[in-house]
Amino acid sequence: MYGSSCNLVITLGNNNVNGFTLNPSLGEFILTHPNIRTPEHGDTYSINEGKYTKWDEATKAYIDFLKLHQEGGKTYASRYIGSMVADVHRTLMSGGIFAYPVDSENTNGKLRTLYESFPMAFLCEQAGGKATTGAKRVLDIVPRSIHDRCPIFLGSKENVETVEEFFEIYSNNLTSAFR
Repeated sequence: MYGSSCNLVITLGNNNVNGFTLNPSLGEFILTHPNIRTPEHGDTYSINEGKYTKWDEATKAYIDFLKLHQEGGKTYASRYIGSMVADVHRTLMSGGIFAYPVDSENTNGKLRTLYESFPMAFLCEQAGGKATTGAKRVLDIVPRSIHDRCPIFLGSKENVETVEEFFEIYSNNLTSAFR
């Protein structure tokens, strides 16, 4: 991720995720965030709400729940940058959930399974989070082609489990191949 600083987050597996920050004067990445762990629960959600009318009922109900649900006197905060890398980085570090669900224009999802969803799902799971399509673990998908797409909800374990509960409730109304 590149912004006011240039960050590199990497995992080699073994439930260990490390974050490095570029030191421009040295031209090297320095370990600044060792052993990143995603909080079990977060109060931030990241989704393009401009697509609300095109979502399935489970996704609408989940986002409505987040907008109305209070924990400790405060509601969930919406933070959507529009860059998967930046949105997932914030979710990884602070908790909450990132979502890019299916919609009526993108019935298989919009993000590519192999080179967008899989890497971020793996990173998230290695940091203690979860990643789902709503009803299926993202990393359990078997792609049929290099450009296959899938829906994704990833982030804090408890937040993702709540998404799965909504999809279970609405499962009779879903037509997605990702059930």
